[in-house]
Amino acid sequence: MQPYLLLVAAILASFFLNVTELTSFAAIQWKMRFIAEPAANTRTSAVSSGFRVRILMEIHLGKLPFDLDFHPSSPLVTVGLITGDLHLLILIFISFLLDFCSYDFRLLEINAHSESCRATRFINEGRAILTGSPDCSILATDVETGTTITRLEDAHEAAVNRLVNLTETTIASGDDDGCIKVWDTRQRSCCNTFNAHEEYISDITFSADSMKLLGTSGDGTLSVCSLRRNKVLTQSEFSEDEPLSVVIMKNGRKVICGTQSGVILLYSWGHFKDCSDRFTGLQSNSVDAILKLDEDRIITGSENGLISLVGILPNRVIQPIAEHSEYPVERLAFSHDKKFLGSISHDQMLKLWDLDDLLDGHGNTGNSQAVATDSDSDEMDLDDIKPPPKASSGSKRKKGNKGLPSNNASSSFFADL
Repeated sequence: MQPYLLLVAAILASFFLNVTELTSFAAIQWKMRFIAEPAANTRTSAVSSGFRVRILMEIHLGKLPFDLDFHPSSPLVTVGLITGDLHLLILIFISFLLDFCSYDFRLLEINAHSESCRATRFINEGRAILTGSPDCSILATDVETGTTITRLEDAHEAAVNRLVNLTETTIASGDDDGCIKVWDTRQRSCCNTFNAHEEYISDITFSADSMKLLGTSGDGTLSVCSLRRNKVLTQSEFSEDEPLSVVIMKNGRKVICGTQSGVILLYSWGHFKDCSDRFTGLQSNSVDAILKLDEDRIITGSENGLISLVGILPNRVIQPIAEHSEYPVERLAFSHDKKFLGSISHDQMLKLWDLDDLLDGHGNTGNSQAVATDSDSDEMDLDDIKPPPKASSGSKRKKGNKGLPSNNASSSFFADL
């Protein structure tokens, strides 16, 4: 049956990628591995709660991964490594009678940067991959050919640590000096520069309705930047719980931050001076990655290797749903159709999980480990910070730096895209 599966996999790869010849991809490697056994011997992962879930695919990357991203419409995933390499893989899942097979094709292996590749994102509807590095450069790579579209050598003055898609035509990048830049691919320029923090940018998220950018930093603060007004609107007070990840929940009314101490901080929109709630149910394990599952639940990745389903207001650990390894979970990501969850860790593995299997029987179960009441006693700021969809106010920013429009050479970065 293996030759048959090989043929089907090749046909599917050509179909999904919409190319005339699969060999048009540079450095293609025909590395096919039978990952999942038939149903009776399905690969599983044991977690502390005692139940077992199936790993659809695990791919050994060879080096420590820093970031991953799924293609917005096809079964492609890209990974950035500590060596500066960029990997692009296509994922094939085949169900035949009682057998379930999963294959990964290594389509591209590119030495994108002279230093580590810390951040990677698909842009332009998946036609290009953007990468950022401590060498201060941002590289755009063509997905189909693997060739360099353009490279901006001095995109930031410090190491690029984070890349986040904002809209179909804008992305944000954050560096180790606390600077956040917004790039407009339509106008082919860097349209905003926010000197929001004093330490590295750990994460960025975006409120599309209010056109506001939220950033977390190693300086222990959360910032809110307005793309319309081109300024930093407000910044939280210093927190000893260094924020590492951030998402917006409850239809824009709550901002959730995972921290190095394992505490989850809850901020009410318009009250950013101090958090309104603190949830300590993850037992002092740093929350390195957060994904928003819906308006009431998040998926967290912790330094102990556990991936957990967590409820927000009431705050509780619903269930640990998987265990990547004993090493910290570096990053989590959903596939474009939210059927799969991808995780990377210090074990140099990319693992793909069936999201339905992970959540089956655990979406509304689990004992409440800690429940916090929601209190919004923060003093409101003069800045008009409006959450989606209701209006409110925010708190004053600690520093006086404003967002600066960019007029340097980086304005031509997207000229070739």
